Amino acid sequence: MFISNLLFLLLYSVTLIALAWQDYKTGLLPDRLTCPLLWCGLLFYVVVLPEQLGVAVIGAMAGYCSLSLVYWIYRGIRRKEGLGYGDVKFLAALGAWLGWPQLPLLITLAAGMALTFVGFQLLAQRSCYVLKNPLRFGPFLSAAGLLLGWQTWVTLPL
Repeated sequence: MFISNLLFLLLYSVTLIALAWQDYKTGLLPDRLTCPLLWCGLLFYVVVLPEQLGVAVIGAMAGYCSLSLVYWIYRGIRRKEGLGYGDVKFLAALGAWLGWPQLPLLITLAAGMALTFVGFQLLAQRSCYVLKNPLRFGPFLSAAGLLLGWQTWVTLPL
């Protein structure tokens, strides 16, 4: 059990770091990373915590549906994308790993980190030009996912 938990932890952490780096460099969260992350999250619950599988499935659905709703509402109002669809899939994957009860805290943490980052940029540059550039949200989702993920991993039985 300990080895499988360790392998899942390693997979989760490395993939989140890779997604943060990929989004930071390119502005994209590729399906080749987000989709396996989602399926491995569900597999984690099948192997390690089968009694909690429903929490993971609902987490994936809630993560996907919540940001998808934001995406489509913004697009309907503004006639342009305000959020990449990779972020939608990434939140679904994080929902699969962390479960639906953690999603509000996850998105609040990620948004708080993003707002803090933009605030520091505004102070450093003393220009509103920062607000005209798209904000890559993946690194903040990754950081929040790592913070909440470690809390989950520490509480697992060995």
